[in-house]
Amino acid sequence: MDIDTTPTAPIDLEPAARRIAGLLDGIGEQQLDGPTPCPDYAVRELLAHVLGLSTAFLAAARKNLGPATDTPPDAGLPVLPGDWRATLPPLLDELVAAWRDPAARQGMTRAGGVDLPGEVALLVVLDELVIHGWDLARATGQEYAVDEPSLRAALDLLTPAEGKPRAESVFGPPVAVPADAPLLDRAVAMSGRRPDWRPGD
Repeated sequence: MDIDTTPTAPIDLEPAARRIAGLLDGIGEQQLDGPTPCPDYAVRELLAHVLGLSTAFLAAARKNLGPATDTPPDAGLPVLPGDWRATLPPLLDELVAAWRDPAARQGMTRAGGVDLPGEVALLVVLDELVIHGWDLARATGQEYAVDEPSLRAALDLLTPAEGKPRAESVFGPPVAVPADAPLLDRAVAMSGRRPDWRPGD
């Protein structure tokens, strides 16, 4: 997939990261075993995945390559630690700060066992935060809104370049939505999710 790494607005992870952090107080213990739009993950596994990807992309930003950046996301079902409510918000803050360092975007790095340019890694982690934030909100019955620059960057990443095959091993088949659908719905649909998904579907 070809990715345009020259977005019209500077990429900043803070709005998407802050939105995820704002969802945590609305997640009850009784909801942790509930379903999510990610078929393989209950809410607890999805939270664990967000913790894991935040750790991995924090290391990627710092070019601290090792086990955190080498482990593919499908290596096993992630396990949620008991202190996740205290651990995740400061980890997201670290992630935001690390990717604001221009050095993070320069040269090559690695995440999920894949070598990729720093600028592309930034787009990937932004997309992960945007889409999984929606997953968590929808799974736990919360409202979800993300800033337009983040949504447009995520949609650009998810949309294959003309004439290029879609990375179906990474994203599910896109879901059809009207051309004038809200930007969030279009990004969610392009990630292979139904924008109208609800627990129990």
